[in-house]
Amino acid sequence: MKIRYGYFMAALLGISCQPPGKKNDFKVGLVILDPGHFHAALVQKSTYTDVDSNVYVYAPKGPDVQLYLDKINAYNSAAQKPTNWNEHLYLADDFLEKMLSEKKGSIVVIAGNNNNKTAYIKKSIDAGLNVLADKPMVIDAEHFEQLQAAFASATTRKVLLYDIMTERFEITNLLQKEFAQIPEIFGVLEKGTSENPAIQMESVHYFYKFVSGNILTRPSWFMDVSQQGEAIADVATHLVDLVQWGYFPGKTIDYRKDIQINSARRWSTDMTLSQFAAITKQTAFPAYLQENVHDSLLQVFANGEINYQLMGTHIKLIAKWDYKENEGSGDTHNTLVRGTKANLIIRQGAAQNYKPTLYIEPADNNTVYEENLRQQLKKVQLSYPGVELKKADKGWEVIIPEKYKEGHEAHFARVTENFLGYLKNGNMPSWEIPNMLAKYYTTTQALQWAKKNKD
Repeated sequence: MKIRYGYFMAALLGISCQPPGKKNDFKVGLVILDPGHFHAALVQKSTYTDVDSNVYVYAPKGPDVQLYLDKINAYNSAAQKPTNWNEHLYLADDFLEKMLSEKKGSIVVIAGNNNNKTAYIKKSIDAGLNVLADKPMVIDAEHFEQLQAAFASATTRKVLLYDIMTERFEITNLLQKEFAQIPEIFGVLEKGTSENPAIQMESVHYFYKFVSGNILTRPSWFMDVSQQGEAIADVATHLVDLVQWGYFPGKTIDYRKDIQINSARRWSTDMTLSQFAAITKQTAFPAYLQENVHDSLLQVFANGEINYQLMGTHIKLIAKWDYKENEGSGDTHNTLVRGTKANLIIRQGAAQNYKPTLYIEPADNNTVYEENLRQQLKKVQLSYPGVELKKADKGWEVIIPEKYKEGHEAHFARVTENFLGYLKNGNMPSWEIPNMLAKYYTTTQALQWAKKNKD
């Protein structure tokens, strides 16, 4: 059913079609395709100078698109910094074909059922549209080649394909990366071993959570890993990205020779029907989940561990989904990176009031190291004024001013602004595309390893 439809006067095309000297006239339009995940709405929690307020939504009728629209309406009516999105809807079974034929905007935002996502990406790119996709772009090894083909098609058609890596904008991750590039503080990255990896990360998410001040209603299919993807192929995408971006900065990674999966494993989070109902508003497990129900508990394979090597460096990543957070905790992220002179550690436990906190723990915590540390801190302060150090048990705690501590939801605007800049200026780093492929090769190959090598 067609609920509302409007038309642009101008052709909203990407930067590749901008004449020289016309960058100030840059303007794009958004198309939202089958928005089944709340991340689609978070892209629109902010407004952008270069984005038209008219947004074209193509989706099947159902609760997924309504949850998206409810969030957009809330952003439009917010008491502070309200948005002004004008949503034009096409809700029908042929939504994909309609979107591809009409091309109402130049950027397609894809955040929804991951079982369909890679195909949506490929078809949108083949139609000459830029794509900003929520992670993961692909959830299994069987569809990795389709993602490869999408990137090749994007190159041919001179459009951009990019994923939403919000964790690059979290301040402790930024500062951990910054300190890791200072040899006087960090030394160089250790190689590590399988038993003692050089990089270790653990990320814990929760099914029951608050988004934009309200308890998040999740679609039932979110608990079906064949549609949402397992943790190794989903949340672990962020972790693999942080490894590549933070500790191999600017390096182009060739997944065919630079990555070796050593081991991987997966396990379930068990959910009662009452817990399922609380987050989905559904009173029964749908038929497609019944094969995963045992002794009245839904088993969701939402946890995974990857042990691998990147350019000879040993890495261990754990991505987990628990049902509900501890009081006041929220999603948590912990990282240990071992350098020859110091370890850089992000902790986010009860001792840190569940706030991510960065520590520098030197191998030799002597007066010479302290003097070097304080001298090198001045370089960091040029980019991040106000950052200071405080002595801690094993070294130093990095004190970060509140002005840098944006919430996770704000990072979606940061990613979108970056993407718009790449479109406008044509300056996306050359390593981004091969490294995106390397990232998804790592996650999908690790999942395949875990399934083939069950405990």
